Amino acid sequence: MRRPRRVVLGDDKFRDPERSQHSRPALIWAASFAIWTFLALAATGTIYEMYRSSGRANFRETLFLQFCQILPYVPLTPFVFAFAMRYPVQRSTWVRRSLQHLACGVAFSAVHVVMRAATPYAVWDQQSRHWMSVIWDARTHAISVQWPKLQMLFFSNVLDDITGAYLPIVLIAQALSYYQRLREREFRASQLEIQLAKSHLQVLKSQLQPHFLFNTLNSISALMHTDVRAADKMMTRLSDLLRITLENNATQVTKLSRELEFVSGYLEIEKIRFDDRLSVVFDIAPDTLDADVPALLLQPLVENAVKHGISRRSEGGEVRIRASHDDRNLILKIADNGPGLADSGISDPKLRLGLRTTRERLKTLYGTEQSLDIRELPGSGVEVSVQIPFRSDPRLLIYEPIPDGLETAAGEFFDGS
Repeated sequence: MRRPRRVVLGDDKFRDPERSQHSRPALIWAASFAIWTFLALAATGTIYEMYRSSGRANFRETLFLQFCQILPYVPLTPFVFAFAMRYPVQRSTWVRRSLQHLACGVAFSAVHVVMRAATPYAVWDQQSRHWMSVIWDARTHAISVQWPKLQMLFFSNVLDDITGAYLPIVLIAQALSYYQRLREREFRASQLEIQLAKSHLQVLKSQLQPHFLFNTLNSISALMHTDVRAADKMMTRLSDLLRITLENNATQVTKLSRELEFVSGYLEIEKIRFDDRLSVVFDIAPDTLDADVPALLLQPLVENAVKHGISRRSEGGEVRIRASHDDRNLILKIADNGPGLADSGISDPKLRLGLRTTRERLKTLYGTEQSLDIRELPGSGVEVSVQIPFRSDPRLLIYEPIPDGLETAAGEFFDGS
């Protein structure tokens, strides 16, 4: 029998957003270059088409002018983006953050103006009728800062720089920051939901284990006074089941073949107690043995069939366990030929621990994609039908591998007498 494959919860779907919280610097720089280059080319095309009809348009000069005005934003954008991501505007800090961004916007414009002023297309010179730099003298090839023109260039561009460049960068960073915080909250909530569901399932499973143990110990205690060999055999089989239970204590999902192995061991104990008045029939479709089922799913249902069905018949009876599928759902049925629902005592709340716990576990694991129905069979007997997704991993939990040495051949499950 193949071992269940270990499935790591949330490989892709529940990836920790903290791992991607810090954006890749290379991606930011590449995006900044691509976006501002595109805007420079778009502005060049617009301006060229605007002045082409008048005959004053020069595509080469227009292209260089727009590149000198717009491309200086490229090295500034990643720093503004990082600052906006690091200090997002929130309801409790919007006044302080707004003042900080206003100061940074002025500094952003000042640096942009200086970078633009160093290019050959900083300002238009009315005397020479061509563009010139206000920092570099092209005739003497030396630095020559023209402070009045540099100041004029700053004041004529500061508003456009803040509203047309700095503010859009901050808004994009703010939107991304909000999206990351939202994803982080969703991730934390999903983690909490998973932890709560696991804890809930573990509590439910821990309720089933002592319930099964106490009932079996009571049977052993009763046999100690009448049949010591049978009690010893029952104790040995119980120790095997407890070993399997302890080795898979944290496992919430197992294979149907594994669950049938456990139920088969439990029924061997019950057959010893009933002195062969208990007949068990397995009707298992071979292609369902590898299906995923919750651990300890069948045992409480089989126990109810034995305790509330077969034990009420003086001549004993039969328990039939069926497993089939319809390509979408796995269908499990446990039936007995006992007295039926009216005389079985199964309606007593104190006797419905197994059913109630099983319903809660199925709902936690599969949501609405499951059902557990109880119906009275014609003539006599009760049938419990469980329907869960076939070969579908539960949406919350992980598998644990089967310990070595516990694999059992599938044929052992078809030896019902």
